Amino acid sequence: MHSDRPHRPSSDRSSGRRLPPPRPAAQEPPPQRREAAPRGDRPYEGRQREDRERGDAPRESYRRADRRASTATPFEWLVQRALCPEESQRVPQVVSKGPVFHPFLYRKQLGEFDATARPGDMVELISAAGFTQGFGLFNPRAEMTVRLLKAGVHRPDEAWWHDRLSAALELRRGLLQLDAVTDAYRVIHAEADGLPGLIVDRFGDVLVAECFSLGMYQRAEAILSMLEPLCGTRHGVMRAAPASQDHEGFSAEPTGSEGLPPRAVIREHGTQFRIDFVSGHKTGFYCDQRENRKRLAECCAGKSVLDLCCYTGGFAIQALRLGNAAEATGVELDEEAALLAKENAKLNRVKPNIVQADIFAYMRDMLRNGKKYDIVVLDPPKLIRSREEFEEGKHKYYDLNRLAMQLVAPGGMMLTCSCSGLLDRAEFTKIVCAAPEVGRRVQIIGQTGAAADHPIATNCPESEYLKTTWLRLE
Repeated sequence: MHSDRPHRPSSDRSSGRRLPPPRPAAQEPPPQRREAAPRGDRPYEGRQREDRERGDAPRESYRRADRRASTATPFEWLVQRALCPEESQRVPQVVSKGPVFHPFLYRKQLGEFDATARPGDMVELISAAGFTQGFGLFNPRAEMTVRLLKAGVHRPDEAWWHDRLSAALELRRGLLQLDAVTDAYRVIHAEADGLPGLIVDRFGDVLVAECFSLGMYQRAEAILSMLEPLCGTRHGVMRAAPASQDHEGFSAEPTGSEGLPPRAVIREHGTQFRIDFVSGHKTGFYCDQRENRKRLAECCAGKSVLDLCCYTGGFAIQALRLGNAAEATGVELDEEAALLAKENAKLNRVKPNIVQADIFAYMRDMLRNGKKYDIVVLDPPKLIRSREEFEEGKHKYYDLNRLAMQLVAPGGMMLTCSCSGLLDRAEFTKIVCAAPEVGRRVQIIGQTGAAADHPIATNCPESEYLKTTWLRLE
């Protein structure tokens, strides 16, 4: 997040000081710089590993002078608005052709809609007979045209938003008691927390919001303003997910609150990791693998470990620090991520071998050299972004797993992962089962997923994006 992951306020924020408004994008085009794409938003081999899979606002706390619209995005679309319209204000209506229960309503599922409906508006979903079915956020330029916020006849008000955020926090801080083991966890997990199109991760004093829908982006500042006193955080970042340009028709530069530090140090089961809010993938760190990192470390004493697609060194560093591994190698193509992995190693006084390389080339080199590892972790970026890429992505997963399995020493273990939401667990398991060399016995010894702060919505099985399979190879 795991997309992967790229940021919060100061005393100026609480004072409500109005900052200078941004200049139109046409007068000041966005700076030319390399953009990281989210986890998995790119073909894998031979490319740099990019980012993995982020009315008026009540407070003018974010640096609006730094916000830039892309030339494809009308600037007014990026203006922040209140969480909900005034109670007396009528919201536009959109006809739904069928019942409303799934959080995503595609264009083909909808009929006519009010001509007054604007991108990002809250809309009322009505049946063909004119009965209210629910309320959602509208974007006519997106194939996923409405993202459902609430079913029923009562439209969301500010109290509803507060209740949703409070319930999400209660899961993490109350039921799961995550503050006891980490200060880096997912606070809002999109549709699984009833807020489709939005994820928010906490990193110490910083909340990072990544928006996958235009409607959520327009409300991100208000959401962070409401979340911060609940979380006790001081700074905020809002980002448009890299895929938003393709899926939602908008893009925007990341925006951070005044006084935002460029980096932070978080803790996870006693291990420290630096988060880079500028160059990090997605929200800056992959909290979804937290419990898998700990579980793997428990198997590492005296073992050699290979962490493929290591990002900032999570599995490799935990294998050494928590697991007392004999040695650990992390392979990462992204130069900035590899450098941060080395910094994280020094921070924890461990010495993994961090290699900047394409994992296909690296694995083939190791096979030619006859190198074997006791434990191999394969956590690639998302290889299937759309249904058009499904077959090609399956072949990539097969090729990666087949190579990685050959590097596992007899009696060794492998953790293989997929964060492609379109590839369900059963299909991923088929790929893994087909990958071993002929005659090699492979046992599945466990199947897990994302940590519990990444819940799965029962009305949206697609929210189970991360699949992990634990293997023993004879």
